[in-house]
Amino acid sequence: MDPKDYHDQEAGRTILTSTGYWAFIPNQLPPDITWTLPLVSALSDAERNLSRLAALAGTFPFPRLLIQPFIRNEAVISSRIEGTRASLEDLYTFETSQLSFFEQTDDVREVYNYVRATDYGLERLKTLPVSLRLIREIHEKLMENVRGGTLTPGEFRRSQNWIGPAGSTPSSAPYVPPPVEEMHQALDALEKFIHADTQIPPLARAGMIHYQFEAIHPFLDGNGRVGRLLVVLLLCEWGLLPQPLLNLSAYIEHYRQEYYDHLLAVSQQGTWETWLRFFLRGVSEQARDGLVRMERLQAIRIKYQSMVNADRNPERMSAVVDFLFTRPILSVRQASDGLGIPFKTARDYIEKLVQSGHLREITGYARNRIYQADEIFKVVQGIDVE
Repeated sequence: MDPKDYHDQEAGRTILTSTGYWAFIPNQLPPDITWTLPLVSALSDAERNLSRLAALAGTFPFPRLLIQPFIRNEAVISSRIEGTRASLEDLYTFETSQLSFFEQTDDVREVYNYVRATDYGLERLKTLPVSLRLIREIHEKLMENVRGGTLTPGEFRRSQNWIGPAGSTPSSAPYVPPPVEEMHQALDALEKFIHADTQIPPLARAGMIHYQFEAIHPFLDGNGRVGRLLVVLLLCEWGLLPQPLLNLSAYIEHYRQEYYDHLLAVSQQGTWETWLRFFLRGVSEQARDGLVRMERLQAIRIKYQSMVNADRNPERMSAVVDFLFTRPILSVRQASDGLGIPFKTARDYIEKLVQSGHLREITGYARNRIYQADEIFKVVQGIDVE
């Protein structure tokens, strides 16, 4: 890392370590922000669209059905940003438990761990605020029994890391996070800021916290995924969203290089306003995307209601149909276990849905069959969402 590239003290300072390379120490939050008209406008748009998303979620007749598809889409995209190659279809198929061990890839296990980490974090928020402890616990779930799982899951690093192309060293990498001692000091200060009573707008705080976490880079692996998940948990804890319905990673993936450039520019040039405008634009765009998806899912559910009403047991059929919104790719066993109904009953209802065209068998097997609700799955994937 070349200290001459870091010529602004607004975000932090560089230090020469005892081993001869330079590292960056971010300043404590909050930075001194100039609230220009473009920044205020970006904040207003993000707040308005996120509020609309939260309000629509509150009126949804079955809000819990929404959570899992959004979590899974975020898990796939956030993991893909880090080079993991597993699709949403791969994840849902993995969760049917119909695949042999040899059909299960390391990539899909990593994505599944992201789902587990998210579910765990949301449950822990009921008893534990966002904190260093929760961040470590989430990291442990994320890295359990996958590639990188030997790199101290759930523990902050005890050695130096760096960010750069393959083959780079702390001396040649464009960015070197704080050494271990300074890392712990920076983390303690970050936790205090998370818990502080401040007048800074929550969405701006979330953008500051995300930058700070990535600048500290406290784990040997998994920092990007934990940092993006941290934003979602903060929005839920602060009451800005009732559920994790914001797929921010889709925006970050689309503008990946710009995202990395903005983070580095804050460290090197102190460009806080530019970073926050970029972050807030992402919140706004993905909130609008979430609104469209939710409205389309509502429309599909209403359309299916006539089929539900025509069934001999409308209550049972309603439960099966609703299950499709949480598991648009599923097995009979999954439906049986998830709904608490006999296997034969689940099979009969799934066959009805196949006959009506609402489900499609996708394996071609006589046994261990897997079914897909194409119309729902397209919305969850974001296909044809305008």
